[in-house]
Amino acid sequence: MGQREHGKSSRLYFFYGKGNENNQFGTGFFVHHRILSAVMRVEFISDTTLYTALRGRWCHITVLSVHAPRDDSKDNFYEELDRVFHRFPKYHTKILLAEFNAKSGREDIFKPTIGNESLHQDSNDNRVGIVNLATSQNLVVKGTMLPDRNIHKYTWTSPDEKTHNQIHHILIDWRWHSSIFDVRFFGGADCDTDHYLVEKESE
Repeated sequence: MGQREHGKSSRLYFFYGKGNENNQFGTGFFVHHRILSAVMRVEFISDTTLYTALRGRWCHITVLSVHAPRDDSKDNFYEELDRVFHRFPKYHTKILLAEFNAKSGREDIFKPTIGNESLHQDSNDNRVGIVNLATSQNLVVKGTMLPDRNIHKYTWTSPDEKTHNQIHHILIDWRWHSSIFDVRFFGGADCDTDHYLVEKESE
């Protein structure tokens, strides 16, 4: 684990991984140099979870970056994530950047948490974890609440380019959800992966 400068982009990259030379199994942040002085803390919880606390004008912001495992350890992952949330001060705004491998559908029962703008009509089984977490921590899933063209909702495409999924999600405290007014995914960025870059626009 550690931190390093990232090329000519003037960003500092906080990262964590298992030391794999291909940079696999880790998770991390790019932090722009303009807000680097606002970083108060970076804590690496595990290979799948880390967070940074940022000093804000009106309140502090805690941003988590996580990705869920694809094996039977999912329950442990969500239990750990729930414990991490309980560490944070209640007055911090919390934003969760997550690869849950969860397709959230447009079922009526989930609309208060997920909205009605998901790429998918029906949820998959992995949806349970994200809905339970959001409900228990009073979060909402912004990428499935904001209207946009379907092409900007894809976060993963199958190798044959026939299947498109929206499995990466941005969650935020319900009371601050209006501060994020756009969530968009970029399929053209070269990241050496079949997953897409996700961008949020906020005030």
